[in-house]
Amino acid sequence: MDPAAATAAVPATAAVPTTPGESAKRPNIVFILTDDHAAHAISAYSGRINATPHLDRIATEGARLDSLYCTNSICTPSRASILSGTYSHVNGAATIYSGFDYRVRTFPQVLHDCGYRTALFGKWHLGEAPQNDPQGFDEWRIYHGQGEYNDPVMYGVDAHGERTEGTVPGYATDTVTDIALDFLDRSLAEHPEQPVCLLLHHKAPHRNWIPHPRHTELYPAGSIPEPDTLYDTHEGRSRAVRGVRMSVADDLLETDIKTTTPPQLLGDQNREARLRRNYQLYMRDYLQTVQAVDDSTGRVLEALERHGIAEETIVVYTSDQGFFLGDHGWYDKRLMFDESLQMPMMVRWPARIRPGAVVDQLATNVDIAATILDATGLDPQQELPQQQGRSLLPLLDGRADDDLLAAWPDAMYYRYWEHEDPSHDAPAHYGIRTTTHKLIHYYGDGMGAPGSSDALREPEWEMYDLVADPAELHNIADDPAQAQVRAQLEKRLRTLQEQLGDRPYEGPDTPRPDWG
Repeated sequence: MDPAAATAAVPATAAVPTTPGESAKRPNIVFILTDDHAAHAISAYSGRINATPHLDRIATEGARLDSLYCTNSICTPSRASILSGTYSHVNGAATIYSGFDYRVRTFPQVLHDCGYRTALFGKWHLGEAPQNDPQGFDEWRIYHGQGEYNDPVMYGVDAHGERTEGTVPGYATDTVTDIALDFLDRSLAEHPEQPVCLLLHHKAPHRNWIPHPRHTELYPAGSIPEPDTLYDTHEGRSRAVRGVRMSVADDLLETDIKTTTPPQLLGDQNREARLRRNYQLYMRDYLQTVQAVDDSTGRVLEALERHGIAEETIVVYTSDQGFFLGDHGWYDKRLMFDESLQMPMMVRWPARIRPGAVVDQLATNVDIAATILDATGLDPQQELPQQQGRSLLPLLDGRADDDLLAAWPDAMYYRYWEHEDPSHDAPAHYGIRTTTHKLIHYYGDGMGAPGSSDALREPEWEMYDLVADPAELHNIADDPAQAQVRAQLEKRLRTLQEQLGDRPYEGPDTPRPDWG
């Protein structure tokens, strides 16, 4: 089936002009993307471990999405899906060793062609070969790979179309904000007839979590609440999950926690004490790097108000995936547990979105491109014919009627391709998450995806009842009493794969996607 066949018809937005000649009337867009920012480290979502007042403003003055999930929880694939509205098997960027090769178009390319002045600054992480460079931008400056927190090297194209490269002195979260706001100032002054689409992509709060000195007194070690599942023993989980190397107790490095582990905390007999200590040190630095992002967001919101364009500007804040903040004793992401799967997303557009709106319907990062194009009055299906998402705008602005809500999907598809990567040993798997259950198939084959291991593993399954067991502690995949539920979920999983143009795993001879 054509992947586009799974996409629902997107309602037209007649109130927004749809021709390039009227582009100045379209809303401005500021799209803020962070790296590995878990929703439960934003106080608008949790309020349990930190305070993020500027980020919270986007939610209180706009909408908060509570059930947005990534379709492949790792940086490069999620970024490719956000930009293009396609799953990894369609856009080809399935692992962090992939490059985005533009076999599919992106929403910034569409907006640029329709009269927007476009820019991207910060983390790209979609390959460094010339064919992977950002396209569809008037200006762009990005980091090499992950970039550095202090004095990062950035390269790109300036306002005159000239290539640039050099060290940018200072703290990355602050300096990339300076660059982005300078572009905004110049664009509004020099090109007032053009709407702006500004992508501000922070490195933070990616590993290895180096805070700015102004935040080093915040969230001191010993003061941070522990997650309920910090001491999870992973009993009953698949071998594949028990084998991942993402343990806060055992797999964080000295460069992560910024200190040497005392001899009295070494060894299996001291593991719980080591876990408790490492968690506090890890989370202290993680939360401090988040605080600089919150500062940056406050500066962006202030700039929009100063220029008098806040009312007609769409501000989107999201992260490329979730992150384990000691949940299940882990850090990092990759697995299909909700802490890794859930993405934060908040959208502020005073002209269209009522303050304090909360969207509970299931959505994915594949829906973001369609949503942005719809908000600018463009038809996502026409502009990005390969995209597989649906616009979330009717949910955000309250136009969704009972029929649309009744037909809204109650299940999403996930696939992680980077089988047994060298650093974390996370297994390849796919699965389905509904509003009540989750079914995961660890099929044990890298399928030739870039950077994946060639090792073949015995397939395993996990299933969770998200109503009875929201913490996902009890694997019920082999419970005879749940056999009928599992059969129904397996059937729905195969249906989703068929709709999206993916293939179920049927052994080593299963046809592989074209990875380029």
